[in-house]
Amino acid sequence: MDVRRRAVGWSVTLTGALVATVVVSAAIGPIRIEYVDVGKAILNALAVPTGVEIDSVSMPPFWWDVPRPTLSLRPLFGFDVHGPHESIVVDLRLPRIALAATVGTGLATAGAVMQGFFRNPLADPSIIGVSSGAAAGAVAMLAFPHLLPFAQLRWAAFVGALGAAGLVYAIATDGGKTPVATLLLAGVAVQTFLGAVISYLLVHSGDGLRAAVYWMMGRLTNGAWNDVGFALPFVLVGVGILFTYARDLNVLLLGEGDAHHLGIDVERTKLVLLVVSTVVTAAGVAVAGVIGFVGLVVPHMMRLVVGPDHRILLPTSALSGAIFLVVTDTIARSGPVEVPVGIVTAAVGAPFFLFLLARKEVHAL
Repeated sequence: MDVRRRAVGWSVTLTGALVATVVVSAAIGPIRIEYVDVGKAILNALAVPTGVEIDSVSMPPFWWDVPRPTLSLRPLFGFDVHGPHESIVVDLRLPRIALAATVGTGLATAGAVMQGFFRNPLADPSIIGVSSGAAAGAVAMLAFPHLLPFAQLRWAAFVGALGAAGLVYAIATDGGKTPVATLLLAGVAVQTFLGAVISYLLVHSGDGLRAAVYWMMGRLTNGAWNDVGFALPFVLVGVGILFTYARDLNVLLLGEGDAHHLGIDVERTKLVLLVVSTVVTAAGVAVAGVIGFVGLVVPHMMRLVVGPDHRILLPTSALSGAIFLVVTDTIARSGPVEVPVGIVTAAVGAPFFLFLLARKEVHAL
């Protein structure tokens, strides 16, 4: 079977698994909802745009009135759903599930790209300081909200993530070239420094300590449609761009010298992969906090199943990342006491990573 047919086959299979996972997850909660009602509620939420309305919104810091376009929508279906179940599914559970799927897609795809880019099975999206930068921005916002009274938490985390990755890249680049080993060491150094900054901020965070700690453990608790609207465009566009570089990632695994002789613009390709992976990761971390192991474990899982070819590995990692985070978040909110999803991903990811170490499969890039 050729690569294209294998990629399509796996993508169709995993898309079906993702749809089934979403329906099952939306049915689980303090109020159990029948799968049929979940399906009807999701279909009722589908709508087509019928026009655009323009209103205005005040923007900081001077609260100017700026025009804001709003789409007029018409529902596609009108199924009858029992009692308040439709509101529970569409307004409470589906936004959180959609946010988990969006973040999982971005983290897993960026993780597969980072492992291929660094030719290192231990690489994940946080290796160039993205997660540490986002955490520093978010903790600073939560600890000292009066310093940035007009900023939002997700924008503080997003800017912090991009700033940290940009700093790592600037330190590692010399004469237009960015050696991978230098980039890796610069990432470790910046992460260590930002760890000290975060610890200092936590010590002085006062009433913001609890919120900051919960954010750093990963949180989807308050996931809403506006969070999905913030992250989804970055993830969709970024993942789409990364898919187009699957062949280049395969060639880079041979080494930068061989990739150059095979016609790859190595430095330009590395820059695009780093920038896009950083933006995708930053968008996910900004709305969901620091969620570990998704970017590390999911690509390894799929590499064991579909092999190392990035033309298959990237789309399957994206879909599997969405499934993995939706499942772990469902587990996180299904116990007697809800726990941050980062605890569940780590509890699942760490044993699996030890299993890979025992089987020495982590060398199979």
